[in-house]
Amino acid sequence: MQEISSIPNKAISNKAISNNDRTERTISALRGAMRALVLEKGYNQAATPEIVRKAGVTRGALYHHFADKKELFRAVVEEECKAVAGAIERQSGEAENALQSLKMGSDAFITAMAEQGRTRIILIEAPSVLGRDVLTAIEDRYARGMLGEGLEAAMNEGGLERLPVAIMTELLSAMFDSAALQIESGVSRDEVLAAVHRLIDGLAP
Repeated sequence: MQEISSIPNKAISNKAISNNDRTERTISALRGAMRALVLEKGYNQAATPEIVRKAGVTRGALYHHFADKKELFRAVVEEECKAVAGAIERQSGEAENALQSLKMGSDAFITAMAEQGRTRIILIEAPSVLGRDVLTAIEDRYARGMLGEGLEAAMNEGGLERLPVAIMTELLSAMFDSAALQIESGVSRDEVLAAVHRLIDGLAP
């Protein structure tokens, strides 16, 4: 009896997994379509019918998972910021101390932002579409939050002069964003990284 009663439970479990996979595929397709169209023609010109057609889903599927086009775009921005944070975590984790981790993290940030279209999505489209406060809140959960933690650790180890962490996070975050925009405009990545490292070294006590 115990073996027989386990069969429906297994069927329910498999169905739940199947539904979850289907949901993830739908959301991923919508994010991918939104991203591609924003890069192709900009957020304002990316029409909902185009998004669902490109994603290969129905309009109902879009509104089942997202309130509107803006919420879908926010999900795209979240995914991009998450990818940047993942790159920073992987690279800076190999550092021998907090200051080196900060430098390696800055390299990872700039490299990750150079991924096709990422700088435009996060630094150009997102502030206009979502507003600066919303974007900052998203970034605080990812790269900006990691930057603040890295600065605090470097100061505690004596690698950086003790300064207000919140202010330094704002200033360095702006510097990193500017570095990404410089590279996006065609400035040499190596030159930008050299300048960033030099500025970080200038904060040593």
